[in-house]
Amino acid sequence: MFDTILLPTDGSEHARAAAETGIELAAVHDATVHVACVADTGPLGDLRLPGDAASAEDAIRGRAQEYVDAIVERVDAAGLAVTGTVLDGPPEEALLEYAREIDADLIVMGTRGRGGVHRMALGSVTDHVIRFGDIPVFVANSASQPE
Repeated sequence: MFDTILLPTDGSEHARAAAETGIELAAVHDATVHVACVADTGPLGDLRLPGDAASAEDAIRGRAQEYVDAIVERVDAAGLAVTGTVLDGPPEEALLEYAREIDADLIVMGTRGRGGVHRMALGSVTDHVIRFGDIPVFVANSASQPE
């Protein structure tokens, strides 16, 4: 039923819990998994940082890659085909575009991400993907507290 599953992540506990659910679903359906994190640099892209990072954009992309790599490692350990990528742009739009590009059958997302207390019951990115996407979304509710 599901051949291609997209697991978006922002490194939050909710995203990690959703990824575990997505990995279980992928194992049942022997699906290919795509893990994606959006490096939403916005106006920070040209900001220079002290130390090894050449720019804020490099630092944000590096952190996004770490989030992707951690989940790719879990998917790989489950014996599933997996691809990881870091996307650019506004997260809600970048994720929908990527999901269409890979012809995803399902997107598995967490209830909340790194948005903090300003988010409602569903994170704004999850809400946008549900409302404006044409791909089924499985919202995995994490028992952990939001960050």
